[in-house]
Amino acid sequence: MMNGITFLHPGYFFVLAIIPLYVAWYVWKRHSLNATMQFSTLKPFDGQTSSWKSYLRHLPMVLRMLALVAVVCVLARPQSTNSYHDEKTEGIDIVMAIDISGSMQALDFKPNRLEAAKDVGIQFISNRPNDNIGLVIFAGESFTQCPLTTDHAALTNLFNDVRMGMLEDGTAIGMGLATSISRIKDSKAKSKVVILLTDGCNNAGEITPIKAAEIAQTFGVRVYTVGVGSIGTAPMPVTTAFGTQYQDVEVKIDEELMRQISDMTGGKYFRATNKKSLQTIYEEIDQMEKTILEVREYTKKTEEYLPFAIVAMLLLLLEVVLRNTILRTLP
Repeated sequence: MMNGITFLHPGYFFVLAIIPLYVAWYVWKRHSLNATMQFSTLKPFDGQTSSWKSYLRHLPMVLRMLALVAVVCVLARPQSTNSYHDEKTEGIDIVMAIDISGSMQALDFKPNRLEAAKDVGIQFISNRPNDNIGLVIFAGESFTQCPLTTDHAALTNLFNDVRMGMLEDGTAIGMGLATSISRIKDSKAKSKVVILLTDGCNNAGEITPIKAAEIAQTFGVRVYTVGVGSIGTAPMPVTTAFGTQYQDVEVKIDEELMRQISDMTGGKYFRATNKKSLQTIYEEIDQMEKTILEVREYTKKTEEYLPFAIVAMLLLLLEVVLRNTILRTLP
């Protein structure tokens, strides 16, 4: 709802205190400059009426004062704004946990597993504008790339910044899941979800995946696990003395562990063998139940000085025109 005009610097209105002083000076000056003549009788002037000019002789001064008021309003920076309001909107809280270990460079996804996961993940975010979504990355350790937020533009930018080598190499699935849970466990949302995407087996970290799943179960966090990688082997870039070479390496995903984590938390396990199947998985997750979140929205303030500036200019212009035309006085 639109509020009235407010002023960022209301202190400028103290300048208006000079108006009474100016009016007093104006009256004194007019009185002191009036010439006088003495007559023995006023009968010759009987029946004379004042002209309309005599009534308007003070108009330029009034216009100047009104222009001063308008200028002071400009200096005080008038602004209008929409008042913030609380809204109810549907959504859930989601943390996306993405594996960025070295094996995510495999080329069975185009352009590689990590870039495909980023593309599909960003598309998933854009399809859920009302959700609180966060991002956790993990390799040999885990890191919160973005906490839960409804600012999906910022989240998308942080998602795009994810790259190989940000963390020590390895696959700490338990740490990635535990970090995700720590970000979502205190949420008031009815549905709390972690989407865990990995292409390997747990081989690092201080917290085991099963222990992390038990923590998720305790806090009512549902975990959807996604195993990324083709069946059999996948081409992987390998640095050699002759430059980067591509070798087919065996794809190893602990699918039994992934299913166990999902089953313990009421989620589901998916296997993505290409980018298209990964998109289908996210579309299926997109059909999850929703709950009500309370969002407080704010709007930007709008500067409203222009009308006051225009009024001041017109008043001053009118004063100048009147003083030099119909209300012109001789010295």
